[in-house]
Parts: sequence; structure tokens; C-alpha cells
Amino acid sequence: MPLRWGIVTAAKICNDFVNAFNSYPQTGDQVIAAIAARDQTRASDFAKLHGIPKVFPSYQALAESKDVDVVYIGALNPDHYPLAKLFLENGKHVLCEKPLCLNYKQTKSLISLAKKNKLFLMEAVWSRFSPAYIALEQQISSGKLGEVQHVEVNFGVPIEGVERLWKKEMGGSAIMDLGVYLLQFAQFILKEEPVKVTAVGELNQDGVDLVDTVVLEYSGGRRAVLNAHARVQLWNKATVYGTKGRLTLEEPFHFPTQLINVDGSTQEFPLHDSKLPYNFDNSAGLVFEAIEVARCIKEGLLESPRMSHQDSLIISKLQDTIRKQVGVHYDVDDKEYP
Repeated sequence: MPLRWGIVTAAKICNDFVNAFNSYPQTGDQVIAAIAARDQTRASDFAKLHGIPKVFPSYQALAESKDVDVVYIGALNPDHYPLAKLFLENGKHVLCEKPLCLNYKQTKSLISLAKKNKLFLMEAVWSRFSPAYIALEQQISSGKLGEVQHVEVNFGVPIEGVERLWKKEMGGSAIMDLGVYLLQFAQFILKEEPVKVTAVGELNQDGVDLVDTVVLEYSGGRRAVLNAHARVQLWNKATVYGTKGRLTLEEPFHFPTQLINVDGSTQEFPLHDSKLPYNFDNSAGLVFEAIEVARCIKEGLLESPRMSHQDSLIISKLQDTIRKQVGVHYDVDDKEYP
């Protein structure tokens, strides 16, 4: 029997995920079987557009269904924890959009629940499954770069008018939205928890950060300098500096199609054509995380080695630290979780 996906919400990112999945020629033994959303009309329209056979009247009904094995959650940030919890409690594997949760306490609770119920859980950091990221990692492992000393990453797009970014009640925050890509890249390269975090930021009237500069200090004097900006377009590339040169993921670094090698040559990683238009850059690459989830579930793994639970815990802890330093506080920060 194929692995059966349920789509949770009819959001823009869900459209891109399903389109990427349906357009890719070799997804393996898995299918998109169902969708649920708060708005039944949107859910029905989404199902018709993408050829999804079942539309459930509620998230609860989808969670209780015997026709779904794993769900993809593309809801707003504050809904990630309760929705992922609902599906894990009903025996479903979960791929949840980043940030996995609003804070470290929620993240730790969710991971504990997944392990207790022996279910797969992964934060949807699709960057980790990019062919360009894999090639970058291989070059570092080969020794061509020498010893990694410094990382620089920028992610800036003028999206301060997007409601989900600037409203605190929606989990708004540049470090939670754009910054998760920056933090995951630093962790992807340096592979340990920083020994020191220094962050400065700029808040809007709702108490949400729109601009952040973060310096992460690691053992051996290594550093990562990260810039998140919701007001201006930055040059959104990532560069890793080693003792023998540098490697650069060209814009958009969060899912690039070009890698500049140590010798200055360029590797290209074209994406497959898609049936429908996308909402976000290079969303065709979302299919690679679906393929990884299916592989892990079929092999009986509860987490992906390329985007592990420990990765999510460290990223979440860093987000907490940065928010505290720049002055962003959510109501859920005052709550405790099992």
C-alpha cells in the first residue's frame, strides 16, 4: 500500500507542496489522499485543482481517518503545535512547516510526544534536501574548503506588510519566518550548538521584530553572521569560508540552483517543470522533503538524519534566545507544556 498524505490547510505553501509533489516524475510509492481546512469551500477548490480524492470536514475528522498515514501541516505559526499534537495523538506521522513551534518548550513537548507514540516527526526545512546543499556538504567533507572558519548568510525580502509576519498574534517575527533559514544553515555547516549568541533587532508597533542581525560564536573561534530583513531586498546568498577558500550558494540560498565552488566554477541544479504556478521561489524543490519523509517512514525511522529532532531543538532554542535579546515575547512563552 502506498504512503498516503493528508494536507492540513489550503494555504499558499500547501499549494506549492502539492504542486511540487504532483509534478515530479519519481515520488515513489506515495500519494496525496486527502485535505482538510477550516474553510470547506477553499478545501474543496484546492482538492479539485490538485486532484485530491477526499475532503474532510475538519482537522479532527482527518486526524481520525484510517485513510491517511502522514500529514503535511502548512498552517500559521501559532497553529503548528496544537495541530501537530492532534495528529500525533491520532497516530499520524507529521511533516510540519517551519518554525516547528513558537518556542523551545513547545518543540520539546512535541518531539517527546512523537517519540512516545513511535511516530515520525520533522520540521519542514526543505533546504536540507536541496541537491545544492548536498553538493556543498560533499565539498566540505572532501577537504577542498579546508577547515570551516566563518559563515555569512542574508535573507531579506520586503514583506513587512504581510499580516502573518507583522502581527504578534499570528506568531509574526523576522527571526521566526526568515531567520529559521539562516539559523538552520549555520547549524547545517557548523553542526554544534553555539557557545554565544548576540542579537540586535528592530521592532514594529506590535512588538514584532522586522530586522535582525545575529552573531553566533562556536568553539574554536568560528562564527556565523546572519541578517534577516523584512523591509528591504538583500542579496540572499550564503557563503562558507574555509582555510582554503570559499563556497557560495547563490540567491535564493534557502533553495538554490547554483553553487560556486572553491575553484570559482559553478554547479547548476535545475528544478523540474511544474503543472501549475507557484507562490514562492523554487517551490518545486519541496518534493525532496516529501521523498525523504517517505524514505524514513518506510525504514522505520522516527526522525530524518538530515533534519533531526536535535536540529529543531537547537534552532528553537536559538530563536528563543534571539527573541529575548531583541524584545519579542509571545503569550505561550509563559505557559508550560507536558
